[in-house]
Amino acid sequence: EVPVVESGGGSVQAGGSLRLSCAYSGDTISSYSMGWFRQAPGKEREGVAAIDSDGSTNYADSVKGRFTISQDKADNTLFLQMNSLKPEDTAMYYCAAGQTSSRAAVARRGYTGMSLWGKGTLVTISS
Repeated sequence: EVPVVESGGGSVQAGGSLRLSCAYSGDTISSYSMGWFRQAPGKEREGVAAIDSDGSTNYADSVKGRFTISQDKADNTLFLQMNSLKPEDTAMYYCAAGQTSSRAAVARRGYTGMSLWGKGTLVTISS
């Protein structure tokens, strides 16, 4: 069983919105920080938004004010609401969990602190 599964990607025009979902399983994950990462072709994977087990959140500067991460622990689901989308938001988006802080997760190379990964969902924004 795959512990982390993303959904909700798609193609929208610039200025539009998408909501990504991540269904996760396993008692261990409930105590981990979780985050959304993205990787565009030829670029390094980057942390977009992350949430600690206590609900604290952190965001990459490039998405602050546009993206919102949230978590429904009762339903074991992580969300990423993406508004005012830009062509530069185009990427494969991944959900991940790990024993790191949300602040570290969105810092440079923050992906190294995450240990459980989904397979990703593609987001394409056209101008």
